[in-house]
Amino acid sequence: MNDDLHTLGDEYWQYRLSVEPTNALMLGIHDYDDQIEDASRSAEDAHIARLRDFAHRAETIDPFELSDDERISREVLVFEATTGADFEETRPAEMAVSHTMGIQAMLPVIVPQFPIDKPEHAEAIVAKYEKMGGWFDQLADRLREGVAGGRTPMASTVEKTVAQIDAQIAVPVEDDFLLTLRTPGDFDDAAAAAWKQRLATAATESIRPAYRRYRDVIEDEVLPASRPEDRPGLCWLPDGESTYARAIHLHTSLPLAAEEVHQIGLQQIACLDEEYRTLGAAALGTSELTEIYSRLRDDPDLHFSNGADIIAASEAALAKAKAAMGDWFGRLPQADCLVAATPSGPTAFYFPPAADGSRPGHFFVNTADPSRWGRFEIESMAYHEGIPGHHLQLAISQELDGIPEFRKHAHITAYAEGWGLYTERLADEMGLYSGPLERMGMLSADSMRAGRLVVDTGLHAKGWTRQQAIDYFAANSPMTLTSIEAEVDRYVAMPGQALAYMIGRLEIMQMRAGAEAALADRFDIKGFHDTVLGSGWVPLETLAGMVRRWAAALG
Repeated sequence: MNDDLHTLGDEYWQYRLSVEPTNALMLGIHDYDDQIEDASRSAEDAHIARLRDFAHRAETIDPFELSDDERISREVLVFEATTGADFEETRPAEMAVSHTMGIQAMLPVIVPQFPIDKPEHAEAIVAKYEKMGGWFDQLADRLREGVAGGRTPMASTVEKTVAQIDAQIAVPVEDDFLLTLRTPGDFDDAAAAAWKQRLATAATESIRPAYRRYRDVIEDEVLPASRPEDRPGLCWLPDGESTYARAIHLHTSLPLAAEEVHQIGLQQIACLDEEYRTLGAAALGTSELTEIYSRLRDDPDLHFSNGADIIAASEAALAKAKAAMGDWFGRLPQADCLVAATPSGPTAFYFPPAADGSRPGHFFVNTADPSRWGRFEIESMAYHEGIPGHHLQLAISQELDGIPEFRKHAHITAYAEGWGLYTERLADEMGLYSGPLERMGMLSADSMRAGRLVVDTGLHAKGWTRQQAIDYFAANSPMTLTSIEAEVDRYVAMPGQALAYMIGRLEIMQMRAGAEAALADRFDIKGFHDTVLGSGWVPLETLAGMVRRWAAALG
């Protein structure tokens, strides 16, 4: 082990935990439970400088003096620190208002997941809550900076965000999502009641007043300066082109230009047509694309009407995948994966288990509008978010021995989401889809992820309006209008993030094809999957090198 790299990696990981205390808590690391993130401009400047320093120090370590695994660590650290600094320099906090991905949408999902298992954890959360009001004030100040610099979000998402906050503030404090915390098992009824009262006091005296101030800044200062729906993309900002270029690199981990990504998306959309026609004939009795899209989008019999059925279908799909995963993976996670409903946040998303084993992995399904979910969509979603998708990927990563902690918990979007999308097709190889209709859900998911390449670049590089983006999806996918609008608003709020899925999937498929060609009958699917999942989060170029070395060793 290279001592300099080992020391640097440990320092980097501890630093990340210190500046992301809520993420540390979610991982079951309790050293920073009483802390809240520092959202100030000065803290952001200091963070950028620290990231640049970590990247520089890693780059000065000679890669030729390292083992293969140490070189992976060096590459991950350089990539994550560099792209993290690049992204923070675009000042995303200045425009961070979104009804789909904003803090008011995500906090109600995150807070109930806090692994509060001991009385000292509960005590620390009170201190965390007492600091939360100052955090909201910092967030409001950052939005003011955005207004001053002409960097503001889209007006419609601002209006919807205000409405969400108003609804949350209108709830009696005893029913506030901030009080939906796990109670330590050591607390008796009196201790639990006293603790909840202290939390309620912090919510009443500190958090809610600051939350109202934050809300008023959004409505009174951000909204009048916000951008209309015909100018939602980054390209309408003074620094939009460079900001988007950094977002593309951050989320794809590859040196891609926006136009290149756009063309890849168009090609992938075109490739799906014949598959739709074939499955449409089997599942719906028609091979006409427009009719297939219309039936999948509008037929009420093909959509859910209540959230309980969505969760039940998700659990049934997950059970099938659990039973089959041992035939396709040599390494399996120890942590379990469960399904949970949520009324807010993205359409579906995954939370990894706590590192200390106190909480299993969960994938959440937004059931606020059950009719937006097609019955044909559930299986592909469950395989992506759960098994063999994110749960195998992220739970295994946390359980790996012999690699630095920062690699187990890195933030490399294309690795995570590329794998998730890869497994939707892998599930078809595994025989997990119930029939032609459920396989249509796999195609629908592909349409969305391919369309994202077209729409995200259209919005942020080509000047598309929100309506143009909606119309493109409506013409080229079977998604419901409600889902399309939510997707487009997500891309407006998170430039570049949506590119990670299809770009990552295509790269992983190319790696597999190369290994299959090199190894022929010596190719082992379990070995390939264990190679992809066996080193934590990595950039795609690093992953390609790992697969080549694995294939060469077998050859």
